[in-house]
Amino acid sequence: MSAVKRDEILRYPAATRINHWIVAISFVLLALSGLAMFYPALFWLSDLFGGGALNRAIHPWIGLVMALALFLLAVKVGRENAMQERDWAWIRKSGEVVANREENVPEAGRYNGGQKLIFWFMATCVALLLLSGLVIWRAYFTAYFPIGVTRMASLVHAFFAFVLICAAIIHVYAGIWVKGSVRAMTRGTVSHGWAWKHHRAWFREMTRGAPRE
Repeated sequence: MSAVKRDEILRYPAATRINHWIVAISFVLLALSGLAMFYPALFWLSDLFGGGALNRAIHPWIGLVMALALFLLAVKVGRENAMQERDWAWIRKSGEVVANREENVPEAGRYNGGQKLIFWFMATCVALLLLSGLVIWRAYFTAYFPIGVTRMASLVHAFFAFVLICAAIIHVYAGIWVKGSVRAMTRGTVSHGWAWKHHRAWFREMTRGAPRE
């Protein structure tokens, strides 16, 4: 099946979309269960997972699911997220994008510079959360580490969890703000006009020509 139709282009195949939503759903569950353990006033969130004890037991397993799903996603899209010179130039002129003057920034490929940076930033946060989470996973690993290492891992885990939540909010906001992006991750396709406006180099690569009138 061709990736290009008369009025739309396949941006994300089904496997990539499913992978993405596994990561997204896992992240929401982790944020809720993690906040329940982190801040007493939010302990009521643990009721969503069957209570405090079950919340604490489930949280790290969901973390493993998210880390594995993100790793598989990185295998699929990692090469296309490699930073290039045009991406750094795009970032330097990102103010033009905010002002809705994308014609003044370098043409973006499948992913623009901002998307690439947020992808690798979030992937780094998840890696650090995984490593620190293993250290503080009392049921299996904590006993193998000195108490000072465990305490430091707890701080690292909490800090990067907060950072990741902020990054995820930015990611979601950007997806909603750029009209048509949500459709790409739900239906998998985008219009020719959307591709031409936001990812012109990718559009040229997919269609091998200028946009239809």
